Amino acid sequence: MQNTKLFVGNLDWSVTGDDLRAVFAAVGTVTDAVVLMDKMTGRSRGFGFVTMSTEDEAKLAVEKLNGSDLKGRKINVNVARPMEPRQ
Repeated sequence: MQNTKLFVGNLDWSVTGDDLRAVFAAVGTVTDAVVLMDKMTGRSRGFGFVTMSTEDEAKLAVEKLNGSDLKGRKINVNVARPMEPRQ
C-alpha cells in the first residue's frame, strides 16, 4: 500500500480544500485535497487530508511543508495513519 495520503493539521478556520491543493501542488501532483468540516456548525475542524500522486511526492511534501506557514499558522504535515476502528 502506498503512503500518499497526508494529514494536515493546525489549519486556520478559513483554509479551504482549494487552498491546500494550491500549496501542495508546489511540490507535486495533488489527486485530492479536503478540509474536514463540522457537521453541526459547518465550520472547519482545523485539519484536512491531501493525497499526492506518488509516495515520493508525499515524502517531499512532508519535508518541505511540515512547519510551514499557511494563512498565519504553522501547519503540521504527516503521513496519514489508517483510521482506528471505533468502539
